[in-house]
Parts: sequence; C-alpha cells; structure tokens
Amino acid sequence: MRFSVLASGSTGNSIYVETDKHAFLVDAGLSAKRMEQQLESIGRSMANVDGIFVTHEHSDHIKGIGVLARRHKVPIYANEKTWNAMNGLVGEIPLEQRFHFSMETSMTFGTLDIQSFAVSHDAADPMFYVFHENNRKLSVITDTGYVSERMKGHIAASDAYVFESNHDVSMLQMGRYPWSVKRRILSDVGHVSNEDAAVAMSEVVAEKETRIYLSHLSKDNNMKDLARMSVSQTLEACGIRAGEFLHLYDTDAEKPTELVTV
Repeated sequence: MRFSVLASGSTGNSIYVETDKHAFLVDAGLSAKRMEQQLESIGRSMANVDGIFVTHEHSDHIKGIGVLARRHKVPIYANEKTWNAMNGLVGEIPLEQRFHFSMETSMTFGTLDIQSFAVSHDAADPMFYVFHENNRKLSVITDTGYVSERMKGHIAASDAYVFESNHDVSMLQMGRYPWSVKRRILSDVGHVSNEDAAVAMSEVVAEKETRIYLSHLSKDNNMKDLARMSVSQTLEACGIRAGEFLHLYDTDAEKPTELVTV
C-alpha cells in the first residue's frame, strides 16, 4: 500500500492511496484542475483513481468532487447524511456514480479493506477511514474536536497516520478570528490542537516503525515548525521520543508529500 497527502490545510485537503490493483482519493478539496496537477506531480492521474471517499461536506474537502466525477466518471462514496448535505454543493452526479458508505462499516476492494469511523466535527455526519492491506494499516483522522476512546480503538497500532494537528492554542486565542470562530475551533466539534493531537498519538502508537503526517494545519493559527516542536515535546512528556520508532512528517497546502509505501 502506498499513499501521498496531496494537499492538507485550511484551503484544501486530499489524500491518494493505492495498492497494486486499486487507487482511491480521500476527499478532493481543491479544484479539479489542481487535483489533476497534484496527481501528476506524484506520477499518477485520475485515470488511476477507482473512487473518491468523502469525509464530510465542508468545501475544503469536496471542492473538486463534482467536476472530477463528471469529467472522469469516477465513483463517489459517502454516507447518506453527507450525500444529502453535498447535494447542493457539488452539482449533478450521475446515480450510477453515487455510492453509500455507511458509518462504522467496511468495504473491500481486492486486497484492500477500508473501514469508516465517526469523528466529532460540525458537519452532517463526518467520518474518516482506516485502510488495511497485508497486515499494514493507514489511518486518516482530521477534522475532529477531540479523539475519543472509540476513535483510538479504530486507529490504534497503525503503520502510518494522517493526523490532524490544527492549531496552537495560544496563537488561536491571540489571533484575529472573532470569538465565535475561536470558540467553534476549540469546541468538541472543532479541531484538535497540537498538544491534544500528540496526547492522542501517544495513546495509539505501537512500538514499531510508525510514520505520522501532521495535517490540516491552520494557516493563521499554526506553523509547521511549531506543530512539529509541540507534538515532539508532548510526546516526549508522554514517554515517546520522536525519531526512535515514531517519525513525524510535514504536509502542505500546495505540495504533495512523497508517495511512500506503508
């Protein structure tokens, strides 16, 4: 199993995951043209993509979905409430390309098993995904106000994570956002901070080689160096030293990460 974080941040999010036989996107939060360019930059194209799994209906996760679906005839997978919330946002998608992926269920594509799980975010019915192939595990978890014990159970002992590290609390509190927005971000249906993400990481990683991609960083309330430092320090306080078996990686709103094997 191989993957690349094509884009991650306040302006757009998408992840590419492939096996030898299948390839999928998790979300398509950039324009269709940008999505095509991001795939091209890792040596792939929409011709490789067998489907797009939607996490929730916010624009930074679905911006390109309608055009990509119509242009490339690609299947779209989402749960019923998310489909209902997307209906007025992505334009007409042919019925034969609309697939329901229910919460807390699994789908199998050849050797790849994909499991959905609920998160806590201010969307209709947000859910993320765990990918399993040949005893390897990739977990994607962003856009959640906290990481519950149930979520931890789904993502525990993964070989790689795309893990939200959205904001630095002090930067957010002192920043330019109105208090209503700050309150929403800090709430249980908002986004996890660097420190809260690291505490959750410390409770789910196993003592094996693990890659964690710090994702969905706020462009106004976080910085890559700060996120990495905060997560590293919090992990160390929890008894885990980054760089031993656990390795942290940046993601970017503009540049895809290297296509790596899990």
